[in-house]
Amino acid sequence: MLFVGNDWAEDHHDIEIVDDDGRVLTRRRLSEGLEGVTRLHALIAEQMPEDWVDLDPGEAAGLVKIGIETDRGSWVAALVAAGYEVFPINPMSVARYRERHSTSGAKSDAADAHLLAEIVRLDRAHHRPVARDTVEGEAIKLTARTHQSLIWDRTRHVLRLRSTLREYFPVALQAFEDLDAPDALQLLIKAPDPDQAARLSTATITAALKHARRRGVAARAQELRTVLGAQELRQPPVLQDAYAAVVASEVAIITALNVQIDRLGAVVGDHFGRHRDAEIYASLPGLGVILAARILGEFGDAPDRYADAKARKNYAGTSPITRASGTKKVVLARYARNRRLGDALQQWAFCSMRGSPGARAYYQQLRGRNIAHQAALRQLANRLVGILHGCLKTNTPYNENTAWAHVLQAAA
Repeated sequence: MLFVGNDWAEDHHDIEIVDDDGRVLTRRRLSEGLEGVTRLHALIAEQMPEDWVDLDPGEAAGLVKIGIETDRGSWVAALVAAGYEVFPINPMSVARYRERHSTSGAKSDAADAHLLAEIVRLDRAHHRPVARDTVEGEAIKLTARTHQSLIWDRTRHVLRLRSTLREYFPVALQAFEDLDAPDALQLLIKAPDPDQAARLSTATITAALKHARRRGVAARAQELRTVLGAQELRQPPVLQDAYAAVVASEVAIITALNVQIDRLGAVVGDHFGRHRDAEIYASLPGLGVILAARILGEFGDAPDRYADAKARKNYAGTSPITRASGTKKVVLARYARNRRLGDALQQWAFCSMRGSPGARAYYQQLRGRNIAHQAALRQLANRLVGILHGCLKTNTPYNENTAWAHVLQAAA
């Protein structure tokens, strides 16, 4: 075999190729892009052993193992498309491996390329190669991740807006329960300070409520008029104007994010609806289009990626870990995990209890054993991941009786 260490940067790649015995065959610095990856193919071809001549090109490419600290980007896609087995090594693992072999603290790109080559030569059995997901699965992952990131960004800006209003315009927090709602944003952009809010007319408030399709418009408009017109403490005029400018900026950002979240959500739904496993995911209780797309994207759709349900649970981070030393044994939650997938699975576990009597009964059993809410949700998510794996393995939609028969019998 040939083992390639690929230390990547934004504009170049440091490459080292070693053989089975760890002997360095070549080192190069290649440019990013088509020219660089073409040169890498040529370097690998130059170092191929003589007994590879009679091999099929696909078989020969499979004997090349590449270690790199990322699993994304056109460079990685090109390596996978060429048939090489690519191992995305966690940068933390590379750092620990570096400390294992050197205590001086020295570091360089060429040295990291050597470390990556050694890792795939000696320890590749402990690392997961890049999964060969379909392009449809990759598209779902990309759009669902970006959609989730936009929602997280909106949450951060809403919290900043709330913090700013609390300092000079606290009445607005009483008036608007959801600061990212269309009516709240429209009124705050028109009246970003208490003086302007007190002068808002009933007609202006009514128009904003109607545009947001609120119910009970007349009563709600009168309520807002009363709350916003109430007397309260004021900041000095100059400082109030500065706060109002900050609020106007945050409101504009949140408004734009709302538009883009809705647009990208439609794109996520479109990609998800065309996927071969969409029907199976949609059949599971608690999964809507967006949440199902997130979980599908993070798990991937390569059929042989997970050897069994336990492997999928370990990747999901829902299965516990055991720490045993001497006579002491402790079972703990697994916190080193895919944060996006963990967030989606927690939401799934919570939502599943509305549509699945079995999931609800299982959660109640856990709570009856004095297990805390979050721990119970984590165990429920772990069970749901196993059910999902079974459905995908057998290509069968979800069935409540099959999934929870033992739980429902015990609860009866």
